[in-house]
Parts: sequence; structure tokens; C-alpha cells
Amino acid sequence: MADYRLHCFAQSGNAYKVALMLSASGLDWEPVLVPFFGGATREPAWRSDVNPMGEVPVLEHGDKRLTQSGVILTYLARRTGLFGPAGEDQELEILRWILFDNHKFTSYFATHRFMLSLSGKPADPAVLGFFRGRVDGALAILDRHLEGRDFVVGSAPTIADLSLAGYMFYPVEETGYDLAASHANIHAWRERIAALPGWKPPYAMMPTAPAA
Repeated sequence: MADYRLHCFAQSGNAYKVALMLSASGLDWEPVLVPFFGGATREPAWRSDVNPMGEVPVLEHGDKRLTQSGVILTYLARRTGLFGPAGEDQELEILRWILFDNHKFTSYFATHRFMLSLSGKPADPAVLGFFRGRVDGALAILDRHLEGRDFVVGSAPTIADLSLAGYMFYPVEETGYDLAASHANIHAWRERIAALPGWKPPYAMMPTAPAA
């Protein structure tokens, strides 16, 4: 059995954040497919035995079982000494961007993508338009921040980058965003993330959950 077991599925950008960290850190890990679209995370047994929050990712390491991507990334950075902060100021700045990612970046982008291409039913145009407006605002904040910068915090990649990159590598037809055309700074930063050792896109990194 691998040192780390990641409960995940390829369509989950939150799981991809952790998979990318594990792979770029050169750790011994294996994916455990979660059949999300079949309702696995809503099953009482899954919630009692794996994650009461009913979410992926879930990381198993020894006697630890960790949930929430930001917590898992922090744990792995502390354990490996990789992609972590250089001092308190960077630690706080990384936390600031992870909180922004979870609250306003990934949350809106992932919801918009799910409604657009993964829910299995047509989205309400007004609701989809609302979320697209929120995504546009969040993308603009990150794109401005990355102007003249290689990475989000400091001169080297950190878990802030890996967190924010979670949904940046899905196909245009899924997301509705051609970032290479619309957000030059994000696209250039995304290319730098893709140059990390062990990088693969989500559908090559993790098993794909079949549609229900």
C-alpha cells in the first residue's frame, strides 16, 4: 500500500490540488476513486466511515485522515518542507490566498463549471450568468496580482499556487473559459505550474468518476 491514499475523482479540482501536491513533492501515493456522480458521498456509510462533511478530497496517511484541501496542503507542506512559507509573513500571505481561493475563486469557478457542463441538466441562464459574473471578478483579481510575478506568494511556487490552480487545467468546453485568450497573466502562471516535476492534467492524474 502507498504511503498516502487520496480519495478523489478526476472531475474534482479540489482533489486535484492535493494530487498535484503529492505528485510534485515526489511522494508515494495512490488514488482511491470516489464514484461521486453515483451519490457515494451522500451515503450514510461513506459519511460515517470516510468524511462526515460528504466531500472530497480525503487523504489517508498512517493513522491520520485529513479533509479540506487547504488543511491537507498545509499538512503536506509542513511534513515535506516543500511548497511552504519562508517565514511568518509568507505563511500569513499563503493563508490569505488559500482563504480567497476557497471562498471566492474555486467556489464560484467550480459551481459555474458544474452547472455549465457536469450537472446533467440545462442550467438556469440567470443563475449561470450570476456565477459567471462572480468568476469574472475573481479571475480579474488573480490576473492583476500576477502581473509582473511568477507565483502568487514570493519567487517560488507554494501551496497558495497549488490551491488556486485546482480548476485551471480543465478543458475549455467544460469551463467556458479560454484562459489563454482572456487572462494572459493567469495563463503564463498556469504554464509555470505545468512545468513543475510530476505535473499532469487532472484527467491524467486521477481516475475519472463515471456519470450517474
